[in-house]
This record gives sequence, structure tokens and C-alpha cells, in this order.
Amino acid sequence: MTTTPLYSPASGVTPLPFIRSELASLQAYTPHPSGSEGQSVAIEIDRVDTNENPYDLSVELKQKLAQTWHDEIESNRYPDGGHQTLKAAIAGYVAESAGLEDCLLPSQISVGNGSDELLRSILIATCVGGGGSILVSGPTFSMYGILAQTLGVPVVSIDRTANFEVDLAAARAAISHPQGAPIRVVFMVHPNSPTGNALTAAELDWMRDLPSDILVVVDEAYFEFSQHTVVSELAAHPNWIVLRTFSKAFRLAAHRVGYAIGHVQLIATLERVRLPYNLPSISLAAAELVLQHRQSLLAVIPELLSERDRLFNALAKIDMVKVWRSDANFLYVRLLGVENLEIALADLVAGLKAIGTSIRHTGGGLRISIGTPAENDRTVARITQLLTRS
Repeated sequence: MTTTPLYSPASGVTPLPFIRSELASLQAYTPHPSGSEGQSVAIEIDRVDTNENPYDLSVELKQKLAQTWHDEIESNRYPDGGHQTLKAAIAGYVAESAGLEDCLLPSQISVGNGSDELLRSILIATCVGGGGSILVSGPTFSMYGILAQTLGVPVVSIDRTANFEVDLAAARAAISHPQGAPIRVVFMVHPNSPTGNALTAAELDWMRDLPSDILVVVDEAYFEFSQHTVVSELAAHPNWIVLRTFSKAFRLAAHRVGYAIGHVQLIATLERVRLPYNLPSISLAAAELVLQHRQSLLAVIPELLSERDRLFNALAKIDMVKVWRSDANFLYVRLLGVENLEIALADLVAGLKAIGTSIRHTGGGLRISIGTPAENDRTVARITQLLTRS
């Protein structure tokens, strides 16, 4: 009896015959931080690569969450599969944050295991089975395209302008003259990652003019930092849906809670295609807890925005660096005057990690999350050290 080794793309072994052939070339999302490779074991890493809030929940809130786990959560029972309590709390917060006079309905909210699950549900509801293709504008969050590819959904990608705005002429052409399946979903990011720019008036006007048979997904993962939102326009645009997350400003990256806001019928469809019991009880409890304490948790935002401006000014003084203003909790940087740019970027990222700072190499540049004041000081000092040395 012989055994066949498991397939690894790097191994050269023939892929399993029942696996879709296009998945062999799929470039998967690379989670960060990615372990300790290239790093001294003795060095503590400043993790400014994933746009998390640099501050953890307080001991008091962690104790409250632990008490909830001890007193209320039954480990032998499934979680609340309908998320009704959390949906009601989210609806109240979203209405409050958008300055709406009327409250949103819980039926306008869908909760996911991170925003990624909601993106996947949106694609299943709109494009899977030949329903159409998606339009993305790069550089942007890679998971839009990755998730589409995993589901066999065609991806139409257009470039951004020099200011990182969507190339609207190219977008109009892609929609008016599709090369394959018609575009069914357009992904707009407000503000965009990794470049940090919010949607412009021209981009918003273009979105408003899109036909009603195209779904517009507006990713507002960084709303609490930008304060830019289109939630107030959802009633006038039933083909728009807004995505947000608890992973950034609300400090719950470990709990993986995202949510969508949209038309009741659209949300009902997402509810039908999502997996049952998709969030563990402790994550539901954590999201409810941080919403109850949102005033104190979000009170740190002004400090982070001030640190963002301070980091921008410091990086702007480095000759080999071009840095852009941002509406989010990160900055986007490109190197100037270097040959073999991608190699230079990869070397800088590896060099920084080796001395204690982890940043993200993406979209032809570097994305640097806003950390604590001490972390930001070290980021500038270490980038300056490595670029000066080179």
C-alpha cells in the first residue's frame, strides 16, 4: 500500500484532481503578524502592521467579560443564532453616530465573523453561479478579490489615480462595456486601505448615479477615525450596503465581529446565506459590552489622530520617503529614489522586523498603523536608521 503526500503549491506535487484548477494560482491573504521569522527571540515586536487599536481593553472591562463568561454563558449550548440583542445595540449606535433622527431597525443589521464573512455572504447572494463580476480599484483591501476568486467570481480591477481616487472613467467603461460577466457589485472603501483617503464628492456622485441592479458595498471599517459615513443615504439607495467592524476602534480584533447595515430585504438575504451560529457567545458578549462602554473606549480616538499627525510630520522629514495624509488610523508610505522598488520595500520590512517593528508591505508601498507614542517614536527612528544606512 502506498500513500500520496499532501499537496503543497511549493512542493511541485500534482494538485488533487477534484480541486478547482484556478485555486492552484490563488494568492491567499497573508495574516499578520506572521510569527517570529527574521526576528530575534529576545526582541519584543511593535505590531504596527494590522491597523489594530494599540490599546487593549481595560482590566475592568476584561473582568466584566470574564464574569459574563462565568455567570451567563453555557459552554454546552449554542450561541444566540439570531443576534437580536447585539443587532439592536448596533442599530442604536449607528443611528447615533450618523446623526439620524430616526433609529435604524435591528432588521437592517447583519452580524458576521469579521467583515470577511459578510463580504463572502454578499458575493454568494449576488455573483455566485454566474450572477456577475465585481469591480475593485487597487491598491485596496485584498480580500475583496481573494474572496471572489475562492468562489469562482470574476474580478475586474482598475487602477487608482495619482491621488488614489477611483479612476471613474475606467470604472464607467468597465460597467458600460463588460469584457465578460456584467459587473454586479462595486467595492468602495471609505477611507481606503492601504492609502487612507476617504471618498471624494466626485466618487460619491458617481455611486449615486449607478444603476439599481449594481450593489455598492461601502466599507467603513475605519469610520470611528474618519467620521465619514454614507449611512444617512441608505434609505435613498437600497442598492448600497455599509460594512463596519469592532476590530479597530473598539479593540475587539481577537473576537472577530463585523456588521453590515442596509435595506431590510438585502439584510434578510444575507441572513439566509450566512452560516448558523456564526459567532461564539463570548464574541457576542464582548461586542455588547464595548457598545455599552463606547464613550470611554472611543475617548482615545483624539490621541490616536494626534499621533497620526505627529507621525506624518516626522516621516515627511525623511528624504527617501513620501507619505500621504490619512483619514484612518494608519499612514501610507512609498520610497523615493530606489532601484528595484519591491525588493527595497521587502528588505526594509524585513530589516524593521529584525529590530522590533512590524509594518505592512502592500500596494507598492508601506502601510504603518498608528501605535502608542513610544511605538511611533521607535518606528520613525528605525526607518530613519535603516534608510540612512542604505
